[in-house]
Amino acid sequence: MTDLVTRADQDGLCWLTLNRPDKLNALTVGVFQELRAHVLDLKKDASVGCVILRGAGKCFSAGHDLADIATGEKTPSRGWHSETLRMLEKLPKPVIAAVHGHCYTGALEVALAADFILASTSAKFADTHAKWALTPIWGMSQRLPRRVGAATAKRLMFTAETVAAETAQRIGLCEAVFPEQNFFADVESFARQILANSAFSHAANKRLLEATDMDALDAGLQWEVMENEGVGPDMQARIAAFTQKSKR
Repeated sequence: MTDLVTRADQDGLCWLTLNRPDKLNALTVGVFQELRAHVLDLKKDASVGCVILRGAGKCFSAGHDLADIATGEKTPSRGWHSETLRMLEKLPKPVIAAVHGHCYTGALEVALAADFILASTSAKFADTHAKWALTPIWGMSQRLPRRVGAATAKRLMFTAETVAAETAQRIGLCEAVFPEQNFFADVESFARQILANSAFSHAANKRLLEATDMDALDAGLQWEVMENEGVGPDMQARIAAFTQKSKR
């Protein structure tokens, strides 16, 4: 790999960094190839309990590299970008997109494949497919309305307007907004809260939520009962630790 996406692990937390800061982390086939390779490695890496995806330099990403589009980029197969993001989405561990600065179009599609979008006060979101006479093929039409509702998704897609962090939180596009100066430290604190809990539960809950997304309530309840994965191998140790602590 050529370090278009870098990986750094620390005490169960993995930082994946889009690493084309001179190009505002614009997304190319090469970037996706490296992202995909990291995702495949992470899928089988039990030492990592949470993943943070971020951008190097001034922003998360300005989006799909228009120069690549203009020259007719070559992908391994039709739908390959979308397949890569689906693999990221289905990782059996929580994934956070830490967004500062630009997060436009293809970059927003990448962020939407994470479980959480956490934004800095500098973050700006937009879907500009319509501005360039393009249509989504990485998941925008499916994930954006699931986050913000159909009407708001249509507004963002049809107007190509830019949305600031506070507005993004209000409409449900991101889960939290943190000050720019301490942004990545605050994101790490959020991730550490997740890491303190059971990796077994996180993986099971992701599968449960995935399987019943948009199902009728009764069908979802039945699925939860019938497909429940039970208790994790760390349950007894966690309860024992809590019991001992409460006795002190």
